[in-house]
Amino acid sequence: MIIVMKPHYTPQQLEGVVNVIKQHGLTPHITYGVETAIVAAVGEVNIPSLDPFEILDGVETVKRISQPFKLGSRQVHPENSVFPIDGFHVGGDDIVIIAGPCAVESKSQILETAHAVREAGANALRGGVFKPRTSPYAFQGLGEEGLEYLAEAREQTGMPIVVEIMSQVQLDLMLKYVDVFQVGARNMQNFNLLRMLGETRKSVLLKRGLSATIEELLMSAEYILAGGNKQVILCERGIRTFETSTRNTTDINAIPVLKNLTHLPVILDPSHATGHFDYVAPIARAGIAAGADGIIVEVHPDPAHAASDGKQSLKPEKFAEMVKQVKAIAEVMGRRIAPVNKPVTAGW
Repeated sequence: MIIVMKPHYTPQQLEGVVNVIKQHGLTPHITYGVETAIVAAVGEVNIPSLDPFEILDGVETVKRISQPFKLGSRQVHPENSVFPIDGFHVGGDDIVIIAGPCAVESKSQILETAHAVREAGANALRGGVFKPRTSPYAFQGLGEEGLEYLAEAREQTGMPIVVEIMSQVQLDLMLKYVDVFQVGARNMQNFNLLRMLGETRKSVLLKRGLSATIEELLMSAEYILAGGNKQVILCERGIRTFETSTRNTTDINAIPVLKNLTHLPVILDPSHATGHFDYVAPIARAGIAAGADGIIVEVHPDPAHAASDGKQSLKPEKFAEMVKQVKAIAEVMGRRIAPVNKPVTAGW
């Protein structure tokens, strides 16, 4: 249920509401407004009547949450969630750009790519060090060595790093290095992992599963939110359909639908959505026009020799062209590309 406090409620009144919620076996989650507060009471307990809450001091209205996803719903949090990620904000009027290779292959490769995408206007650097590959014989990533290279790239460019986490056992190691945890499509419903990420206070980029519905994506986000971590970014990355001319089918519809249903930021991955470098820029433009809060793109200095996903990776010069196009679309939509404020460290 949602409990809306009266304007100018007192801290004692809010505490009283929280105590009654806990007495009924529910968990309170508070969203503070300018003059009021909204308290979401969530849990498995079914409350037959709202009367015990409506009569509490300081309470203005009480209503049930109609959506199965509670904390991610706009009923609970009507305004867009906006939160900082080391130098920029996601979820507001600015559009963020995350770019980098599918996999970190060497120190020179990730440093070259980091400087190139930063120069073109990227806000954050992506790079995989633990890779969920279809074949057990394919390149599986550099592990901690790759994390060290990413950390050096962050030091030189000022960009925070976005890295995919595959398992709970990787969490302690990655906490030392990573700014944003990426949960890949294959782990969208790894609920144990989602619970653990909910206990952290680092941003989480949650990708839609290959065959997941929008509601299933939001329910997965709910696991993270329920743990107290409110910094969740949703990512549409294409879904599996009968079409074989592209790697996946880009669900552009998902962007405005998600923006209508949830307050969480929504970004698009045109690389995985299409699987081919020729289609990345057009789909990136379409995503921004549809209302996405950002894009995450694969960029590699030598795609022909990439260890993974070279076919869908842009060369740095093509990425720079795409950023200019996305910037133009953003301006038409009354938005802008998030500025890059931090200076590049000398020595590259």
